[in-house]
Amino acid sequence: MNDWPDGWTDDRDDRYGRGSSSAQPEGVRSMRHVQRQQPPRPQTPPQAPGRPPRQPGVPPQSRPPYDDRDPYADDYGRGGRADTPGYDSGYNTGQVYGSPAGGHGGGHGGQNGGYGGGQGGGARPAGPRGPVDWRRRIKIGSIVLVTTLAVVSVGTYAWASSKLRTEVDLSKVIERPDEGDCTTYLIVGSDSREGMSDEEKKKLHTGSAEGKRTDSMMVLATCSSGNTMISLPRDSDVEIPSFVGSESGKKYPGKGIRTKLNAAYAMDGPELLVRTIEYNTGLRIDHYAEIGFAGFANIVDALGGVEMNIEKGFKDKKSGADFKAGKQTLDGEQALAFVRTRYAFAESDLARTKNQQKFLSALASQAATPGTILNPFQLYPVMGAGLDTVIVDKDMGLFDLGEMFFAMKGITSGDGTSMNMPISGSRGGNLVWDKPKVKELVKQIQNDEKVTVTDNR
Repeated sequence: MNDWPDGWTDDRDDRYGRGSSSAQPEGVRSMRHVQRQQPPRPQTPPQAPGRPPRQPGVPPQSRPPYDDRDPYADDYGRGGRADTPGYDSGYNTGQVYGSPAGGHGGGHGGQNGGYGGGQGGGARPAGPRGPVDWRRRIKIGSIVLVTTLAVVSVGTYAWASSKLRTEVDLSKVIERPDEGDCTTYLIVGSDSREGMSDEEKKKLHTGSAEGKRTDSMMVLATCSSGNTMISLPRDSDVEIPSFVGSESGKKYPGKGIRTKLNAAYAMDGPELLVRTIEYNTGLRIDHYAEIGFAGFANIVDALGGVEMNIEKGFKDKKSGADFKAGKQTLDGEQALAFVRTRYAFAESDLARTKNQQKFLSALASQAATPGTILNPFQLYPVMGAGLDTVIVDKDMGLFDLGEMFFAMKGITSGDGTSMNMPISGSRGGNLVWDKPKVKELVKQIQNDEKVTVTDNR
């Protein structure tokens, strides 16, 4: 019995390409065309009673369930309705683009999506959204914020570190005292005019002297027992000891020469200044920081000025100072005049060092605040204005510089002591230190004890 449709043969020997022994391909055959009868389209789709019987002449194939929800389904995609007779290839099993979700119509996508969407694609109506997981969002937001701050902090640290001028090599200092329990900084304000135009020199009343000299010197000791800031008058009477030249590397023997302290800096720079202070006090200097006129004024202006309470007004033509008593905000030009003035006071050098301490503490107090540190629009201008004019030793980093500023701020708030080096008299116009008091002061700092020594002035 032949199961093939009419017009088809089972003569395998005459068919080309199916292993026939014939040398010629089979001829052209006409195949009876089966025309599907289209029923009238009803207004309301009837319910399909079930799967229609297989059409005669069609080999058995697995067919998906019919979608009886769409009476206008394409005959090519769905095989018609359940009650529609005709030929069904049974080939397409995907969902037609735009068909109802869950339908099994045809289309090129099949079950894998494709053009028609399949089970994983196609246009679907948006379902109800679930509740927002705020804990997850807060966690992700926190991670993003912390990561951003870390990246910005690392970038800022690298940028700021690159601007510091680590030009002082304390390893060249010879015969150094033993290290103590506190960290000590030598803070130097120089009269360097480096980078200043003639107009700026005139405006800031700096003069045009070549080279640079120390205009102020302070030792800041940061201790667990309290911080201490000690001003060293530049007219202090000291002995220049033996030293190794910072440039030549040659050792120069001490000759017992006594001179002003600022002469040591003029002779061989920061290294000899450190050596001279250590020799005359017995206190080891751990770090060195220096800033010139231009950098000092720029930092003050970048901060928007520094507020000061001037107890008594004074004038000084040489420095350009002209201050009235009372609370006021000093800009860079006024601040420089304030810390440089000496001829307006009876005790010129000692009075000036007290003003320098007072102003630097106020400067640090204003710079080391959350409003400056956490505000990039304030922090970056301040750091950019002064860091490239700050000269430090090779072992000093931003962390040490920050510690120094916060220690100065602490002294302003009363957490520490501010004083001049104890003076016992004068010799040839130079100020002579009170040696017993200096010895006791150094001992207290080295042992991290509360400083009880005073300058009696």
